[in-house]
Amino acid sequence: MTAAELSWARRQASAARFWRAYRTHRAGLYGLAGLGLIALVALAAPLLAGSDVQSVTNAPGAALEPPSGEFPLGTDPFGRPLLGLLVWGARISLTVGLLAAALSVAIGTLVGVVAGHFGGWFSTVLMRVTDWFLVMPTLVLAIVLATVMSRSVWTVVLAIGVTSWPTTARLVRAQTIAVESRPYIERAHALGGGHGHIMNRHVLPNVMPLVLAQTTLGISNAILTEATLAFLGLGDPTVVSWGGMLQDAREAGAVSSGHWWYLAPPGIAIALVALSFTLCGRAVEAVLNPRLGVAR
Repeated sequence: MTAAELSWARRQASAARFWRAYRTHRAGLYGLAGLGLIALVALAAPLLAGSDVQSVTNAPGAALEPPSGEFPLGTDPFGRPLLGLLVWGARISLTVGLLAAALSVAIGTLVGVVAGHFGGWFSTVLMRVTDWFLVMPTLVLAIVLATVMSRSVWTVVLAIGVTSWPTTARLVRAQTIAVESRPYIERAHALGGGHGHIMNRHVLPNVMPLVLAQTTLGISNAILTEATLAFLGLGDPTVVSWGGMLQDAREAGAVSSGHWWYLAPPGIAIALVALSFTLCGRAVEAVLNPRLGVAR
């Protein structure tokens, strides 16, 4: 067996062990099933809702119709079916959540590994910058960035990603320091391993489980932050998202006029997808760190 085949076999065995441990967590399975269903609905949006459901000129219904057989969730002020808008909104909300969480975790991992590996004054400077971001309200910083930049999906992703990385950075730095104290790191130094070799081949693989757990937990926070920014009118007005639907419902006076079918579905959808990611994240965290003793 070649080295590549041996490495691949070890990865398969590791993935199998992870799945066996993960499926013992009932809440994690519920969260995974929920995410699978939501992702399937988002991918099949053109088939389930049609490609012209977002058009305000070809709306099939009247303004603010209550739920009926033709429109299960009612219509918006333009006569568009809310069920179709909810299906299309899943695409934007999931995309923003995934990309923003990935950007946040990437920045946090880079800062944490570099700070934990080099130490000294360089680590102190990085941690003071991290502390500054940590004490500043994330939502306020995201609002500032979303306000000064052009209103688009990428602006929202950037605003969330560059303001929510400090927690990951501190966790990764602590894990990096723990890994750096192990004997095989000293042997790697003695054999002439450089900084890049040690960080890439020894430190990063050992902190990746923590990064994976932090990513799954960060996606739910990113989705909630995106919904908040869209609710405040700082999202992309050209696309449909769950937070944007809440903003439209507020502007239409859905709360005061009793049009509950306009307000409830996007709010419930945001809560369900955030709960699903949180359940998955907790299960992943429990599998990778059994000492947490998370209840199954």
